[in-house]
Amino acid sequence: MIILQMLTIVGVISESICQKLSNALSSSKYINNGSHEYLKSRDCTHEYLSEEKRQEFFRLFKSRKITIGELTVTILEIIESKEIKQQAELNFKGLRGEVSVVDLLELEIVDEKTFNNLISGKMTSTDLMEMESVRAYLQGKSCVAGVILQDSNQKLSIYEAQRRGILTPGTALCLLEAQAATGFIVDPLKNHKFTVEQAGKEKVIGRDIHEQLLLAERAVTGYKDPYTDAAISLYEAMNEKLIERQDGIRLLEVQIATGGIIDPNQSHRLPVHMAVKRGYLDEEICKNLMQPTDEAKGFYDPNTQENLSYLQLINRCERDSQTGLLILPLHKEQSDVFHIDAKIELAFKNKTIFVNAGKFQNKEVTLWEVLLSEYISKQKREQLLKQYKNGAMSIEEIIEILTFIIMEVSSKEKKFKGLRKQVSASELYESKIISKELFTQIIQGEVTEENVNKMELIQNYLGATNCIAGVRVESTKKVMTIYEAKSKGLLTPGTSLILLEAQAATGFVIDPINNKKLSVEEAVAQRLVGSEWRNKLLSAERAVTGYKDPYTGNMTSLFQALKKDLIVKDHGIRLLEAQIATGGIIDPVHSHRTSEVQTFHGIRKDVTATELYESKIIDENLFKSLRAGKVTVTEVSDMDSVRKYLQG
Repeated sequence: MIILQMLTIVGVISESICQKLSNALSSSKYINNGSHEYLKSRDCTHEYLSEEKRQEFFRLFKSRKITIGELTVTILEIIESKEIKQQAELNFKGLRGEVSVVDLLELEIVDEKTFNNLISGKMTSTDLMEMESVRAYLQGKSCVAGVILQDSNQKLSIYEAQRRGILTPGTALCLLEAQAATGFIVDPLKNHKFTVEQAGKEKVIGRDIHEQLLLAERAVTGYKDPYTDAAISLYEAMNEKLIERQDGIRLLEVQIATGGIIDPNQSHRLPVHMAVKRGYLDEEICKNLMQPTDEAKGFYDPNTQENLSYLQLINRCERDSQTGLLILPLHKEQSDVFHIDAKIELAFKNKTIFVNAGKFQNKEVTLWEVLLSEYISKQKREQLLKQYKNGAMSIEEIIEILTFIIMEVSSKEKKFKGLRKQVSASELYESKIISKELFTQIIQGEVTEENVNKMELIQNYLGATNCIAGVRVESTKKVMTIYEAKSKGLLTPGTSLILLEAQAATGFVIDPINNKKLSVEEAVAQRLVGSEWRNKLLSAERAVTGYKDPYTGNMTSLFQALKKDLIVKDHGIRLLEAQIATGGIIDPVHSHRTSEVQTFHGIRKDVTATELYESKIIDENLFKSLRAGKVTVTEVSDMDSVRKYLQG
């Protein structure tokens, strides 16, 4: 190298010794072939040894204060130290800046073995960038880059699809915001990526959405803290109210789905656990995003008209064979589809109203929710929106029309016989006894009252299901009422009273001989039970009709009565157990049993027993056994036929 060449030229060492030292240097594990060739060049004079250092070595060697071996070791140490430092300072291209390999190690994006291989020269920076796990955190995975019209096989950018009326402005904006919030606006035709400013100049996006996309892009470049002027992350901006929570949740889910939460200061993504550790996410939001709730389903599938999470939408995309980008296939090209203006949608979402009818009873809801509800037909919805857009109708007039429609539909709404009074379809839907699909079919007349009355699972919630109705004397096969069995000494008074209280608390006192169900007053009047037990049975019957809250005057359930000490604890627990055993806890206000939601852990979210039954993953017998407590959620989850659907 240069010091050896210098010593050789001045006659301090011979050519042979120079060669030996050169070989010693080149054998260093920290100096790869490229470095070795570079060290042979005189252009590296100042790369490792300064002029002052070279002169110092020369004096030491000349005065015999250092040997050739010691000189070799010293030079090796200097070179190795600088090589290690240079390798450790290797930078890689991030989303907006450079990222050092040390940062990648600290974030656990690369492990220690990979790090050591890199700085020792066993692995090159190109090798590292070819690792998918590393590339995902530095550059991210593919977002939804564009759409393809399957009828014509034509590929379009998101903005072009909106311009042609194929995507609604709202759907297109959400997809473009997702692109901006994950790094770049994508041109799927040329396979180019642009910042929002560049995309505007290249006409990949229009000026109408430029400002909105710049705001979304701050999820990558950072939001400005109004107090410190520092760049803060998307999550921090959401907490500081610099961005709406709904928008923040949607963009956070996008980032996770495409590689990880973005650190705007370091220009790379973070693994989720590291994002939580560094304060770029919290555990609660993390859990909600990993198991998407309705709040996190901020994207719309134009094919199925479903609200989806971004990950779900990505899974419905196809990878373009030429570019490798994810493209959303559109099954139909419908130029005649009615599209909702984004500004109108926002105006309707910002307007809250009280309809106070049907499923909206005693609720404050947005005008948008009411417009999209089951009560309003598609044709009526489009008619009202067109009239509003054309200025022919105001928001107040639309509210008046929608209120009238819902009041009218609700007044004619099908009602079904409950335990003590009629139960509307809305109440069944709100209590999760019927699905949204069935509710829509009922109020639109597609499913009749007769059809519902034949649905055993629904009738189990509406009626008094099987309790112990009477006794049978085995020797004579004679069936008796509970009270008659007590009167004849076949049952003790205590046992009889408990059995009759269970009947009263689950709906009715039973006449097993004539197959009649009677209220307590009716049972006493018809001498099905003695008048001496009237008050006790009326007390038990309140588990169905409700207990009067002495403070509010409102009717309350058996469970609430227990909590407020309106009923003796042991007695109340016994009646609750009777209700559970015969079909479910009774809601005295709505006069039906409540749907006890039994959930199973799925791949990305919990699944209810009802959903498993409706999907034919479990049969009716197993569903009934589950509701009756004969089998547990754990036991059903462990069944091979169920587990493969839940966990894959």
